[in-house]
Amino acid sequence: MPSGNFEVDDVSALAQALRPPLLRVSRKLRQESQKVGLSIQDALILGYLRKHPGAGVSELADFEQTSRPTMSSHAKRLEAAGWIARSDHATDGRRQGLTVTPAGIRKHEDIQRQRNDWLAARLVCLTPAERDALMAAVAPLLKLISVDA
Repeated sequence: MPSGNFEVDDVSALAQALRPPLLRVSRKLRQESQKVGLSIQDALILGYLRKHPGAGVSELADFEQTSRPTMSSHAKRLEAAGWIARSDHATDGRRQGLTVTPAGIRKHEDIQRQRNDWLAARLVCLTPAERDALMAAVAPLLKLISVDA
């Protein structure tokens, strides 16, 4: 774990220090998702479709950086579970859009609540200064994940 003397300019050391805790937090959030019976991929798809109703399989595949056949399989599984529904595209009769059903909305809200509760229970154990440091890290972390976008 880096000390207060950590050399910020040493990006390799920073990457090495950040990777393990970020991976562990990600793994724990995935495990919380599975407690609700939803994979992290399912949660991401439901979340995307809630923000972009009517998106098609191609758009979802592009967003998730996966192949169209893989995303089509995910969509079929979520549709069979009753969490998403297909509808005809408003202007292109050859295409179909996907929307989240009321059951899918409930499922997505369940997972959001489960993950948030898990994280909040751990954040409350930190000092106010530690929580402030994490809050200050939010913007740079979001910037990290948007660099490739």
